[in-house]
Amino acid sequence: MTTVETVPVQTGGARILRGSRNWWFLAPNGAVARLRDGHLTAGGTLRPDTERQLRERGLLGSAPLPRTYSLTVLTSTQCNLGCGYCFQNTGQDADADRGSRPPRIARARLTTPTITSILGFAERQMAAAGLEKLRIMLFGGEPLLNPRGCLELLRRAADTLGPTSAWMISNATLLTPQLAGQLAELGLDHVQVTFDGDRPDHDRIRVRRAEGGGTFDAIVRNIARAGEDTAITWTLRVNVSQETLGGIDTLTDRLAAELDASRCTLYFAPVGDVGVGFTNELLYTGDLSARFGRWQRRALELGFRVSRPQARRPCATCGYRDGRYGAVVSADGTLASCWETAGRSDWEVGTVTGGYLPDTVTRERWVGCQDLYRQNENERTRAAFRDAVDAALLDHLDETGRL
Repeated sequence: MTTVETVPVQTGGARILRGSRNWWFLAPNGAVARLRDGHLTAGGTLRPDTERQLRERGLLGSAPLPRTYSLTVLTSTQCNLGCGYCFQNTGQDADADRGSRPPRIARARLTTPTITSILGFAERQMAAAGLEKLRIMLFGGEPLLNPRGCLELLRRAADTLGPTSAWMISNATLLTPQLAGQLAELGLDHVQVTFDGDRPDHDRIRVRRAEGGGTFDAIVRNIARAGEDTAITWTLRVNVSQETLGGIDTLTDRLAAELDASRCTLYFAPVGDVGVGFTNELLYTGDLSARFGRWQRRALELGFRVSRPQARRPCATCGYRDGRYGAVVSADGTLASCWETAGRSDWEVGTVTGGYLPDTVTRERWVGCQDLYRQNENERTRAAFRDAVDAALLDHLDETGRL
């Protein structure tokens, strides 16, 4: 297993990781550079001449500012699945036997008047930031519980605001070939779908909320059919917990056999604990990081893409105060700092008609990605785990000529 040392870098969120044969420098602009031991001091910091060379090559400094406005819109806060760990649950499922109906955030559905308000808000925000391109993320709940809202939003955004692209986070149970084609024609080019381990684990965890029953085969079938007539690419998020750990090797092979791996990125992610009855008991140990490395290598071998390690960069929505480069809007037009708090009345930071609330109010409600998750181990341990996984992947990409 790769031995990882994390080196503090003071500039722009860059990261330095210890690989098996060299150091890896991850620049804020997305570039990757190799460093040798001689490039660092005995204390593990960049030598002045190394820092100067990196700066001259444009590899030091702040991350580039976004050039596209990122707008996340919840087209529906409802969901047709009842996953017990969902951050939009507001309490634990009272039916322990059924286990598919935990209470959720309030129901809301995107309507034509609200779309008008959202697009007016986006136009004002884009003008203030000097941005001309818009990228919309369709979100929920399950966004496809309101397909008409999805289609109207994308159609009117392109007509009103000019160049528009879109992606979606969906459970894909409702994604028909016809709907996929309509969304693709309006600029949807990417969809993220979650799998909770291999079929047996997934069908026990990601259960239909109304009638019960598993969803694995339906999701795979819908992805395959949508890919036949569109150019949509996919991120397949694989949730990692004590409930799914044993089936992930089999899952990777199964997905490769049933989907076009060249159009899919596999993303392995520990499930966060949001404090409503689910606890991920996995510890961030060397054994777990070795498993992540094995899964990533197998995914690459089968023709999938995997998420590349990056420097620390601010999120376009929650990473900048008051929606300068992006915003999260619930189906009723209320604003949240992050998709994790969208639809929760106690975390609202404004509305699309009135704008953002004063800083004295939003300061206490402005949270970022992952801020609300409870973790079993401290941030230093989690960071060391992420660095170990990333360093091992960079080593493998380098050894196989994919870097």
